[in-house]
Amino acid sequence: MSRILVVDDEPQILRALRINLRVRGYDVTLAETGAAALKAAAGHPPDLVVLDLGLPDLDGVEVIRGLRGWTSVPIIVLSGRAGSADKVAALDAGADDYVTKPFGIDELLARIRAVTRRLGTPSTGGAATATARVGRHTVDLADRTVTRDDGDEVKLTPTQWAVLDKLLRHPGKLVTQRQLLHDVWGPEYQHETNYLRQYMAQLRRKLEDDPARPRHLITEPGMGYRYRP
Repeated sequence: MSRILVVDDEPQILRALRINLRVRGYDVTLAETGAAALKAAAGHPPDLVVLDLGLPDLDGVEVIRGLRGWTSVPIIVLSGRAGSADKVAALDAGADDYVTKPFGIDELLARIRAVTRRLGTPSTGGAATATARVGRHTVDLADRTVTRDDGDEVKLTPTQWAVLDKLLRHPGKLVTQRQLLHDVWGPEYQHETNYLRQYMAQLRRKLEDDPARPRHLITEPGMGYRYRP
């Protein structure tokens, strides 16, 4: 049974999500503040976090950063903030998806299923070998590890892994925006190109020697992305 940590300061939302998620077989933990969320996650690590940004003690982006300091657990933001700046800040901090309030429970459940499918299920097939090189990094696609030449490991979130895996398994080939969005996020995400821009920027910061002038994770403007070995 998957454990979901739901973080929100609105009692009616907590109650509705607890009922709907438990009916569908999830083990649900509730938290009304950022501090309580971080404590709950540390004490009983969840398999997924649903997080509001407007918490009474900490901004939700700070909670995301706090979680990302030690865990790659998938995080779905559930927020009334609809501005693009808020979405960019949450995605940059390490969130995997962003749902705007008011929301439909069916949409949220679909996004939970999509994130859950991405977790620990790398793509199969493709032309790449079990390992690939990105700059000074060795990427093991089977073990899902990234190791720098100095021996240090680079941590990636589940969604970062899903994007990178898709590119590295098709070396030299263009992977279109539509294909990436469909395969990583799902068929309902055909127009969320801002997701791709944010995640490619994150991967370049972690893997490229010069993220502003990438040599391996290449953008093909208006079309998609390419891994250049």
